[in-house]
Amino acid sequence: MRSRQTDRQTDRPDRQTDRQTDRQTDRQTDRQTDRQTDRQTDRQTDRQTDRQTDRQTDRQTDRQTDRQTDRQTDRQTDRQTDRQTDRQTDRQTDRQTDRQTDRQTDRQTDRQTDRQTDRQTDR
Repeated sequence: MRSRQTDRQTDRPDRQTDRQTDRQTDRQTDRQTDRQTDRQTDRQTDRQTDRQTDRQTDRQTDRQTDRQTDRQTDRQTDRQTDRQTDRQTDRQTDRQTDRQTDRQTDRQTDRQTDRQTDRQTDR
């Protein structure tokens, strides 16, 4: 019969090999897990960064578009208002000038007529 001592001795190399294999397997598993975790974290970070960048870009674009639209609208409104004001002013000026001219013409005509009448009466 084999002694217990002999059994233990034959078991030892197997145990050592098992331990080494277990350590090796644990290291590999840890590395793989770390890599996987790193990849997932990187992906999440990239997605989050992309979302934030997209949001910022969208906001910036919206602001620029709004400003541009506001400027354009303001210019259009100013032009329209200026045109209307110019027309109104021109009309009023024309009316006043016409009235003034009409009055002067009427006065001159009246004077002319009066002179002629006076001349004829004087004869």
